Amino acid sequence: MKAVYVINGFLESGKSSFISFTLAQNYFQIRGKTLLILCEEGEVEYDQALLKESRTAVEVIEREEDFNPANLTNLEKKHRAERIIIEYNGMWNYKNAKLPWYWKIEQQITVIDGSTFPMYYTNMRSLLAEMIRKSEMIIFNRCDTVKDQLNSYKRNIKAVNSSADVIFEDAKGEIDEIFEEDLPYDLNQPVIELNNEGYGIWYLDSMDHLERYVGKTLQFVAMVLKPENFPKGYFVPGRMAMTCCADDMAFLGYACRYEGAEELKQREWVKVTATVAREYWADYKGEGPILQAVSVVKTKAPKEEIISFS
Repeated sequence: MKAVYVINGFLESGKSSFISFTLAQNYFQIRGKTLLILCEEGEVEYDQALLKESRTAVEVIEREEDFNPANLTNLEKKHRAERIIIEYNGMWNYKNAKLPWYWKIEQQITVIDGSTFPMYYTNMRSLLAEMIRKSEMIIFNRCDTVKDQLNSYKRNIKAVNSSADVIFEDAKGEIDEIFEEDLPYDLNQPVIELNNEGYGIWYLDSMDHLERYVGKTLQFVAMVLKPENFPKGYFVPGRMAMTCCADDMAFLGYACRYEGAEELKQREWVKVTATVAREYWADYKGEGPILQAVSVVKTKAPKEEIISFS
């Protein structure tokens, strides 16, 4: 069996850049030749030094009718390739693509220019759907100007391929975005109960999407922190978190207004029920999340006291 990697996408979507990046990675420096089949030639040209170093031979197929098992077999045998990468033409209907019987698709990836996605989704939806229907991964690049639309982009993709991994990238790299449908709790519940995972995600998500939580009521188990010089009637309920190792620990919590704060003891465990508000706080250097306690009840420490983000 010959391992085949299919990279889909419309012209100038970033397919060539993605393939060049992949060829340069250490994990792709394996024995034998790679055959790169280009079904269209975009603006990005492949670096000859990279092709030589990665032992990659390039063949161009310009006509859709020439993309057939007999021609593909001849190209593979010509170069004695151990693996094949196909940069597929987005204007060819992927449903019609036929490969030699002994070629096995190891991975199929669709690359999409986030800035032009709405145009293609509106005008070429059937071609786009065939590309993403069997792709394990969908990569949206150039998302710098469309970050407010990523939630709808993901819904559009999931409607066609619910199991695909969807990745968004801007000029700085991958966008670590948390979407509402991916949250491990229901924002429409009268009281949103946060377990260990939920607390960590809520803390991070509220930094970027506080509007989701203003007016909502949360309930979670937390440790009491009473910083020096903290205003009377306030404390910080939170959790210790480890992001990668024991040396990388932080206390995650937001200020909470509570009339009985003076009676709480440092580092004791409590179950907090509180509503979320957006208010000015000096430590935030502006507005941020402030909790208004509905109830604070002493409780025992959770089985796992430290939240891990590793």
